[in-house]
Amino acid sequence: MSQKVEKPILSGQRIKTRKRDEKEKYDPNGFRDALVQGLERAAGDLDAAYKFLDAAGSKLDYRRYGEVIFDVLIAGGLLLPGGSVSMDGESPKTNTCVFTANEDMESMRNFEQVFVKLMRRYKYLEKMFEEEMKKVLVYLKGFEPAQRIKLARMTALWIGNGCVPPSVLLVLINEHLLKDNLALEFVLEVFSTMKAERGNASLVTALKRGQIEGRLLDFLPLNRRSEEALAAAFGSRGLGELVKLHRAQASQEARRELTQALLDELADEKPPKELIPELRELAARTAIPDHEVVAIIWQCVMSRGEWNKKEELLAEQAAKHLRSYTPLLAAFAQTARAEMALLSKVQEYCYENMSFMKAFSKLVLMLYKSDVLSEEVILKWYREPNSSKGKQTFLDQMKKFVEWLQSAEEESESGEDED
Repeated sequence: MSQKVEKPILSGQRIKTRKRDEKEKYDPNGFRDALVQGLERAAGDLDAAYKFLDAAGSKLDYRRYGEVIFDVLIAGGLLLPGGSVSMDGESPKTNTCVFTANEDMESMRNFEQVFVKLMRRYKYLEKMFEEEMKKVLVYLKGFEPAQRIKLARMTALWIGNGCVPPSVLLVLINEHLLKDNLALEFVLEVFSTMKAERGNASLVTALKRGQIEGRLLDFLPLNRRSEEALAAAFGSRGLGELVKLHRAQASQEARRELTQALLDELADEKPPKELIPELRELAARTAIPDHEVVAIIWQCVMSRGEWNKKEELLAEQAAKHLRSYTPLLAAFAQTARAEMALLSKVQEYCYENMSFMKAFSKLVLMLYKSDVLSEEVILKWYREPNSSKGKQTFLDQMKKFVEWLQSAEEESESGEDED
């Protein structure tokens, strides 16, 4: 009977491989303890604190624990959901952090340098810091009022120096931060600090870069969300320029909305007279004045035309195209200002579309005969055109018609005198 040969056991080798392949256990508490101990040894000296952080990067795994670094530097320890600091572990907290620093701007700037130098040294921390700020700002309600002020001032410095993009502030548009005015108070502190530190132009640029200028109302509580409340809140912090910026942006958005709505209706070939009440309602809702509406109508109507390349046929074709839209133009050209805005638009259009240069007087005459433009406005335009575009060419074209208007006006006046 043959003896059974046992196969060699390779379990020792297998265990060795497993140990080599096994990832080190994620230990944020241990990382935090090492960081806190080093920062505490610096005893509040920020230069010594940075030297420790710089050197520690070669020993501690910054790539893995970037979030913990920023938790510790901002709040002193590991942040828990809601904003409190975890007190578990050997060394849970340090006093070398933003929240325990003095809130004067010199102290804030000194702390700013720790973040700036650390992220210059370890570039991969920049993206982590942006994600960290989105998390920290959501925890705002859990911080003390003084901590919120310090965080707002630091956020202003970080946005100003490019450590975080201005768009991080949009995470504050969150119901639980809006209702207690927390979001509003925070951004007001950020904006007023940025204005004081870097000037109004830099603040405006940052808001535009973060696409925040059109969303200022969104930082107000829902039950107080009005233009008046916005103006009062921002005005109280010397930020009236931002309210003007917001209004300009909102007006631009409204004009875009009205333009698109009109283009859609024109594409559906809706009769011009039926468009009047719809445009009236939209213009009233978005506070767009008639002189702007009439300019938008001109722009949209002319964009619908397909023009003959022969200049001698173009003027007649354009006049015929416009004629069907005169009720719509007339409805919004009820004031001298609106008429002048329309006439200036016709002038600019004919100048910018060179094939229309000779069509200007014919289009104006058609609008006059259709009771869209009045003789008073045409004469005023002739004396003092709003735009210099093609001015002399168009004045020459209009000379005979204007002379006829003036003579008709004189005859009318002399007839009245005889009466």
